[in-house]
Amino acid sequence: MKLILRLLLSAIAVVVLANILGGVSVDGYGTAIIVALVLSILNLFVKPILVILTLPITIVTLGLFLLIVNALVILLADSLISGFSVDGIWWAVLFSILLSVLQSLLHSFLKDD
Repeated sequence: MKLILRLLLSAIAVVVLANILGGVSVDGYGTAIIVALVLSILNLFVKPILVILTLPITIVTLGLFLLIVNALVILLADSLISGFSVDGIWWAVLFSILLSVLQSLLHSFLKDD
């Protein structure tokens, strides 16, 4: 049940950010739920591989390259989902940062068991 609530909160965050940011658009609430689900799956399977492959440049940049890795995951979700679009890498970086902040705020309302 908690997983579904987290997914719905992430979808709400996607809709809010798509309405705020000009370079990000989502067709509707159903698409936002799909975006939240696909981002969760990509963060589970693809992101660790990207982090390992880009470890040397991440170390050199003191971890700042992870913002680019997050943006690449969002752009990959953009290419997989037809109703979700991000205009470029910088919009994806901004969307990634704001999505992380908004998700942490929304998930803080859920009580831990």
